[in-house]
Amino acid sequence: MADVFDKDQRSQIMQKVKSHGNKSTEMKLISVFSANGICGWRRNYPVKGHPDFVFLKEKIAVFVDGCFWHGHDCRNTKPADNKEYWDKKRERNMRHDKEVTALFESRGWMVIRIWECELKKKNANLLMKKLEPLLTRKSL
Repeated sequence: MADVFDKDQRSQIMQKVKSHGNKSTEMKLISVFSANGICGWRRNYPVKGHPDFVFLKEKIAVFVDGCFWHGHDCRNTKPADNKEYWDKKRERNMRHDKEVTALFESRGWMVIRIWECELKKKNANLLMKKLEPLLTRKSL
């Protein structure tokens, strides 16, 4: 189905859509933190790059990336309609993710990026491997 708005109108509409974090994935990760005794995190910390969780003492930033929006092809979902727009959107997001990771690492932070699909039970081992730096840190 063709878009009912022209390119400029669609752009104006999309600019008004502001992300406030994907609460369902963040809540799943909070459950994992809780089940594994991981504490000391903060959400919505006002820093450029907007990590989903920060551990200030350890200088660890955790991002939970939506598979579709950030270019993970675990489900191979790519819209056929407006393909060029969505491909460019995902490419911009992936480029931005790399820039944000580099920014944090240049400041001496560790960055942990978790894919949305890794929060599913079948991927628990992979998730726990990524969270290992949080499991092995000193008690707060």
